[in-house]
Amino acid sequence: MAGPQWTVDDRRGASLTAASGLVVVDKPTGWTSHDVVGRVRRITGTRRVGHAGTLDPMATGVLVLGVERATKLLGHLALSDKSYLATIRLGESTVTDDAEGAVLSAVPVEGVTELTVRAAMVELTGRIEQVPSQVSAIKVDGRRSYARVRAGEQVVLTPRRVMVSRFELLDADMPRTGVLDLAVDVDCSTGTYVRALARDLGERLGVGGHLTALRRTRVGPFGLDVAVTLDALADVAEPVQIGLDDAVAGCFPRRDVDTTQARSVAHGGRLPGIGLPGPYGVFGPDGHVLALMGEADGVAKSLVVLAPA
Repeated sequence: MAGPQWTVDDRRGASLTAASGLVVVDKPTGWTSHDVVGRVRRITGTRRVGHAGTLDPMATGVLVLGVERATKLLGHLALSDKSYLATIRLGESTVTDDAEGAVLSAVPVEGVTELTVRAAMVELTGRIEQVPSQVSAIKVDGRRSYARVRAGEQVVLTPRRVMVSRFELLDADMPRTGVLDLAVDVDCSTGTYVRALARDLGERLGVGGHLTALRRTRVGPFGLDVAVTLDALADVAEPVQIGLDDAVAGCFPRRDVDTTQARSVAHGGRLPGIGLPGPYGVFGPDGHVLALMGEADGVAKSLVVLAPA
């Protein structure tokens, strides 16, 4: 599916009041994360839709979205670990560190071997200092880095410490003379740029490199096994896959409270701390989630109130 396309039929599964919860989409290539949000808004019939963990237009795979009250969860979800399948082309470097940018240099890869590739990948595994790709959403003096680069400016970004827990070579192919395509598997922390891994791998091997394909296979606990296409989402009566109660119970520690405490929490009130690591979900006697809370100095305070107004 290339580029956002939709019709008025996208709302055929929407109710007058959308359910609150999470939607896990298998994002198609050519779509921005915001494009996906727009489509899910039409499908669910509500503007209260947001996403966690942006994917570049070229990339496909797991994108987690919150609907209605679940949009409040997005900033608190433990989505720090991510997995990707990627294709890295050695022998060419680009402006954007991926296939969407103009080629900056081309160096034949005849001297590159599997042994040297694996050795360079080891150097890029573990806790590393990574300079993000210049064409990124990082702000430099109030402006996005990609906007400055596209305006012809030179941008110098500060290295960031990231964790690459797995950088594994799956296959190698020489599609044409002078370049080498690597299929790789990556597990990494949030904030890691797989494009930058491709760039840095090429630099270490002295031939340059860039990303030609990227598929996110997992974000936190959500994998491709639960992700659905946008077309499939539009065909179901209830597009919200994981209800708010189940989303909180599955992603956070749980604390149950009595009726009196529930009434207080529903209005933003505090509770005595119980030493539970936060954030955690607080549930009332009826089993419905009331809030996310965190503890400090023996007191539990609301991070977000999730009970209906």
